[in-house]
Amino acid sequence: MTSAATSPLTAYGWDADWADAFAPHAEAGLVPGRVVRVDRGRCELVAATDDITGVDLTTGTDGSTGIDGATGTGVGGADASAGGSVRTLRADTDPVTGVCTGDWAAVDTAPPTGPVVRALLPRRTRFTRSTSSARSEGQVLAANIDLAVIAVSLAVELDLGRLERFLSLAWSSGAQPVVALTKTDLVPDITHLVSDVERAGPGAGVFPVSSVSGEGLDALAGELAGRTSALLGQSGVGKSTLVNALLGEEEQASGPVRGSDGKGRHTTTARELLALPRGGVLIDTPGLRGVGLWEANEGLSQVFAEIEELAAHCRFHDCEHHAEPDCAVLAAVEDGTLSHRRFESYRKLLRESAWIASRTDARLRAELAREWRRREAAGREMYERKRGGKHRKAF
Repeated sequence: MTSAATSPLTAYGWDADWADAFAPHAEAGLVPGRVVRVDRGRCELVAATDDITGVDLTTGTDGSTGIDGATGTGVGGADASAGGSVRTLRADTDPVTGVCTGDWAAVDTAPPTGPVVRALLPRRTRFTRSTSSARSEGQVLAANIDLAVIAVSLAVELDLGRLERFLSLAWSSGAQPVVALTKTDLVPDITHLVSDVERAGPGAGVFPVSSVSGEGLDALAGELAGRTSALLGQSGVGKSTLVNALLGEEEQASGPVRGSDGKGRHTTTARELLALPRGGVLIDTPGLRGVGLWEANEGLSQVFAEIEELAAHCRFHDCEHHAEPDCAVLAAVEDGTLSHRRFESYRKLLRESAWIASRTDARLRAELAREWRRREAAGREMYERKRGGKHRKAF
């Protein structure tokens, strides 16, 4: 197998550690490939082995078992860009364990009708959100990323609560969060806006950019160089335009936004991994209408680090910062040290994170139910005290 140092996949993030993880699959005759696109249950990969570069494959199904029981399908045609070749395969439909853009795969090239994904290498990082499904499932939006780039438009009023939500997911993914403040050319003075974002995202790099004037693009491109990044954000924040500016060509379709609310249409329809001119790759993602938390407790602690530090000085170690005596967090809110908006955002995201966890953890669900019953009982007792006696039922 081609060494990590000389592999054409190096441009896509292949390194010695990935080569070591792939070694058992290499002994089985499989070849490595990175997923560059997943769309409608199918995925495309770039592979680097000489024995499949430029080979014409015909469409067909051989009944072989792919990852997680999926049946593999190969599609004809090869793309020799970056020294590799692109193959289309059927992807597993599980939103968490299935094939995702950014995954490293072990590919079987032996089936006569086309290659099949046999396994995925363990992910180093994964950006996961909760879906809108009633079953409270997680959905991986990008795998094996070094940077989670959150695009925020300055052309509309800043929604710091939404930004804190994105940042919590980014920290929880294992990637380093970066905030790209787009459309700076539409705002005369961005100084206070940048300060607000920096306070909402401690530890995250903040890069004001304009895809029109080119302001800040060089600094952002330098941050992304040589790494795997994922670009995330709502529709209309200028993600596709930013991608084109970073690539130096019109790779992604872009469209106008509504003047009434600054929202745009989904010009990006699938997550796609793109090679950057300075090295490294960028995963462009469709605009996200909803971003539910998923396994985000660690990220919340990072985003709201100052609240976590204050909580260490509360009288009770399990203080919920609700009405407990000598609560350092509530004291900080009262004296203005901690903003009321940020405190309420913290409480809201904590409640949502606990609810999501309770949907998938029976023990935690039972504990949460007991806690709500306790609060309800305390509320009834407080009401009865104010009434001077027992609560009287009305019929």
